[in-house]
Amino acid sequence: MLACVLTTGCAVTTESRSGGSPSTSAAGAPSSSASPSRSASPTPTPTPTATQKPKPGQVVISADSAYGPMLYDATGQPIYLFTAEPGDRPSCYDACAADWPPVLTRGEPQARGDVRDSLLGVTRRDDNSRQVTYAGHPLYFYAHEGKYEVLCHDVVEYGGTWLVVRTDGTPAPA
Repeated sequence: MLACVLTTGCAVTTESRSGGSPSTSAAGAPSSSASPSRSASPTPTPTPTATQKPKPGQVVISADSAYGPMLYDATGQPIYLFTAEPGDRPSCYDACAADWPPVLTRGEPQARGDVRDSLLGVTRRDDNSRQVTYAGHPLYFYAHEGKYEVLCHDVVEYGGTWLVVRTDGTPAPA
């Protein structure tokens, strides 16, 4: 079991350190505001056609780790879930989100490798940004580890336990 060093660092495992900082996608859903219209009829909303595809979003891949195949973003940043969140509503904000940034997306999340597209989803955060979910769990990065470097599996912090996510949607055993 790994232990946190203060609240901003986790113990280093035997996995190689490759350096780097976590990549978190820019967040925030586009907003629109309606302007008053002098016409009596409302402006029609464009209807998507069969040829329009959803806007691509955060790519989630699978790769091997000391915990078996698990989720990473496309750059190799490990992905975690937080046991204090039993449903799809995020509760990690402020200092928690600074240490554990949410996996955000602007478009529909994309599955690669053994990641199951049917388990990917999105939930709204309090700031209206879109956070990626997997098997109903909001997903997070750890802000202080490098690519393919899993430092904080089975860490108790911010009122719950942080666990890496396996491709079947379950957390790796503690």
